[in-house]
Amino acid sequence: MKFDAFDGGIEPGGLRSRGEIGVLICFLLDNINGSFAKKDLLDIIQEKGLANYFEASDALSELVKNNNAEYTDPENETVQITANGRLISRQLNTSLSLSVRQKAISALADFEENLKRERENPVSIRKAEGGGYDVTLRITDGMRDLMSLTIFVPDISDANAVKRSFHKNPERLYSTVLAGVIGKKEMIENALRELGAKNR
Repeated sequence: MKFDAFDGGIEPGGLRSRGEIGVLICFLLDNINGSFAKKDLLDIIQEKGLANYFEASDALSELVKNNNAEYTDPENETVQITANGRLISRQLNTSLSLSVRQKAISALADFEENLKRERENPVSIRKAEGGGYDVTLRITDGMRDLMSLTIFVPDISDANAVKRSFHKNPERLYSTVLAGVIGKKEMIENALRELGAKNR
């Protein structure tokens, strides 16, 4: 095996061959439904330590150049596999180690789960009067709002940090708020019961 790719940022078992990186990208594109944003594709590869970010970017450019992948929306850099690329994926994916293929499939599953979570739990960021930002967090069941909460933050970096944290675990926020509401309700009911007892 010829190691001809930079290995900065890769984890043990990551790819150091440009040919294998091209096969990995075809494999990823072949295993998703529809097209994929270039940024998301490269982020997955980098986050899982499967290949060097810049090598993966170059490999994708080479795949597009050789008609193994194509941009369906060049302006937003949305890419999808072509028939040629699908052939590469299905004939050569076994040249990738089993651990790399498993990591890739796991990464795609995580990505699709995150997309679903973001769709069902939208976040809007709006400039507030007098400065700062209002961040509205919504939790839905896919049809209706279960909770909507707006918080104020001083700058856009904080707003984006809140958005990222919320999308990691929206259920935690919901259960925390619900527990607080139930706790307050019980406190009020207990206070009313005590008040009633005192007035007997």
